[in-house]
Amino acid sequence: MKLIENVYRPAQVFADLGDDFSDVVEAKAFADPRLRWSNVRAAASIGLVPDPGASGEADWIAHFAEFRPLPDGMPQPRAMRYHGHQFQVYNPDLGDGRGFLYAQVYEKGSGRLLDLATKGSGKTPYSRGGDGCLTLKGAVREVLAAEMLEALGVPSSRAFCVVETGDQLQRNDEPSPTRAAVLTRLGHSHVRIGTFQRHAFERAIDRLEILVDHSLVHYHSDLFGSGPLESVSRRERVEALLRAVTLASADLCARWMMAGFVHGVLNTDNMNVTGESFDYGPYRFLPHFEPGFTAAYFDHQGLYAYGRQPDAVVWNLSRLAGALGLLVEDVQNLAPILQEFGSRFAASLRQHFFWRLGRQASGDPQQGESQDAVMREAFSALAASGFGFEAFFHAAGYGDQPDLLPPDFQEFLALLDAYPRQGPTLKAPVSLLYDEIESLWGAIDQRDDWQPFHDKVAAIRRFGQAMAG
Repeated sequence: MKLIENVYRPAQVFADLGDDFSDVVEAKAFADPRLRWSNVRAAASIGLVPDPGASGEADWIAHFAEFRPLPDGMPQPRAMRYHGHQFQVYNPDLGDGRGFLYAQVYEKGSGRLLDLATKGSGKTPYSRGGDGCLTLKGAVREVLAAEMLEALGVPSSRAFCVVETGDQLQRNDEPSPTRAAVLTRLGHSHVRIGTFQRHAFERAIDRLEILVDHSLVHYHSDLFGSGPLESVSRRERVEALLRAVTLASADLCARWMMAGFVHGVLNTDNMNVTGESFDYGPYRFLPHFEPGFTAAYFDHQGLYAYGRQPDAVVWNLSRLAGALGLLVEDVQNLAPILQEFGSRFAASLRQHFFWRLGRQASGDPQQGESQDAVMREAFSALAASGFGFEAFFHAAGYGDQPDLLPPDFQEFLALLDAYPRQGPTLKAPVSLLYDEIESLWGAIDQRDDWQPFHDKVAAIRRFGQAMAG
């Protein structure tokens, strides 16, 4: 790898916390690694440029299949320790079971601390009898999810690269044997709610305090200015962190809802301290507006259905508050912080709704009621008509083709006229529905034809660039 001078800045601040927070592990030796997809744009943002030509693929393989350390980076990968509630049942046997933290770097421009973390890199102490591997189909799906969410304005980890490993896997939920891959993602923290839960479960007060300070210093450093964190009381630090995570999570959840995204496994180990979405297993994008729509076939009770995602996020945040409560005497003071979720969620929902429609809407809270009326009318019409979710935003918003909408939307369109247009006009909607993903995978699986996949990623990126202005 070539390094971009004054851009590449390695770090290992999580590893420096020590063995109470993660375990040194080794990557699986892969049979025949082949680079299948790489995010050159993301690599440049952290100062990495692979050598051109054939040696470029060798660079990707060396660092993201064999996991040789990056220059001045972490000397060994580390599996992060955490617990978590899975479908609201506590599991003390979790942790990085098929992935690890490979490196940490700072992002160009923003200066954010980012993780390079894996999925499918082999067994760890937390594999719980699993093989620690990832299917190639799973890696392809994660690339598509991350790209689509980014285009739709959702804070998301970015898929960094996919290496097909040459191994064959047996799975119960897809035709087997199936091809294997290792995915590396670039994300703004893998410190989860479940990370705090583990140390609370073990009553490790000292470790909880270390984790609070780590999260404030590296992910929410703007909260206390430039003064030393030691000058701030522990209670103030705990409350500040809980508020920051609550507000960031409210914004994230609102953006999921406006993207029509259904997470699938919204467990406490799948939510982090920065409010960035990551780790896309069973997910779906809504074909049409349906609050009860679920993504995971095993979510029989619809716990993480589309319309229940805000409740699920608040429930998870209350678990974080419970863990942090060990650090403060006046635990009751944490409850009002969680109540701030609602107002932030509502404000973000309005903002992103009008952004998706390419309309200018005031951020004045006094305008909230009238803006909510527009949203209610839109979703009432969506529910009554069964019109496609993404097709709606295209017709009424960035496609500017309201004539495509059925009569159910006339009242909504009349209300929308009060908000001036300011967004782009695009010729066609870009969606990522289940059947589309299956078709893209079919081309890869049956003919090793990656062109439709590459074309889809390119179309999503063009859409995202246009929406971003």
